[in-house]
Amino acid sequence: MALTERILLGPGPSNPYPEATAGLAAPLLGHLDPEFIALLERACDRLRGLWGTANPLTLPLSGTGSIGMEAAFANTVRPGDVAVVAVNGLFGERMCAVAARYGAQVVRVEHAWGSPVDVDRVLAAHPSPVIVAAVHAETSTGAVSDIAALGTAVRARSADTLLVVDCVTSLGGMELELDAWGVDIAYAGTQKCLGVAPGLAPFTFSERAWARRVPDPPVWYLDLGLLGAYVRGGPGGRTYHHTAPVALVASLGAALERIAAEGMPTVAERHRAAGARLQEGLRELDLELFAAEGHRLPQLTSVRVPDDVDSAKVRERLLAEYGIEIGAGVGAYAASVWRIGLMGHNARLDRAELALAALRRVLGR
Repeated sequence: MALTERILLGPGPSNPYPEATAGLAAPLLGHLDPEFIALLERACDRLRGLWGTANPLTLPLSGTGSIGMEAAFANTVRPGDVAVVAVNGLFGERMCAVAARYGAQVVRVEHAWGSPVDVDRVLAAHPSPVIVAAVHAETSTGAVSDIAALGTAVRARSADTLLVVDCVTSLGGMELELDAWGVDIAYAGTQKCLGVAPGLAPFTFSERAWARRVPDPPVWYLDLGLLGAYVRGGPGGRTYHHTAPVALVASLGAALERIAAEGMPTVAERHRAAGARLQEGLRELDLELFAAEGHRLPQLTSVRVPDDVDSAKVRERLLAEYGIEIGAGVGAYAASVWRIGLMGHNARLDRAELALAALRRVLGR
């Protein structure tokens, strides 16, 4: 079976919007070509709209979503700074690891996997952290947390604490209002709800964070002072920093134009409806949903593997017989949880019904 015939319904890359694929196939521009610079500026502006922010420093970083996480901490952590990190899945754990590598004194606030972030416990973890960090849509569990409540609470207690948020699986699938929520720094990936090939990390950095950034972070490539001069320019104009992945940026720009044309409220509702149908159908198959009720992502559904079922064999059959790839769990849940994504172009009722029909046949239910 050709790769183009596969339907990726896991936590990894979603099937791309046709416009995004066309963007990848377009003739390449030079990375200093004025037409590319204009394309990049339009993409940055569209990203501001999706993020719900006016942050001037909003751009697609050259690297996958993880490089957005790295940039967030590289530019804000000085050795000994206290970083309170809510851990309710793999990517909260990864935040801890990255912050520690830059010298942060990490205060982990542990949660059961599949549960949302507890705002009161996060605030009680330390009286005056430099950073509070959390995942909005935890890719490893399918749980969503109330970042608006967290941001309001953090800002009410201290004007000095920066709020860092992982939006890898929420950007382009849910409506975001980072400025209203009090989020200073956020990052995402292109391969989830944006429906673009992996390789870029949409990123936004507030003026509050900019005023308090680390002036010479230990990683040259992620120095936002240098990147800011490249993206925003200055008195002497735009300063060359690195060779941007022009085809990926063109693809992202096409996908962002497509989302803008549909309208983000409509896109979010499409994700919600598809996820609701999938979760309803999984319950009809007597399968137990993993993430806490009331805090389940529509775009990424986690479901417990029945005790008498071999997770790997089911996933292999779905791929071999139906061309459908769903994701396994991670960590302690690698063999006991499936993660089914309906993101971007796949966030449609017909894809939900297709996944349910294939599961029904493979499970014999």
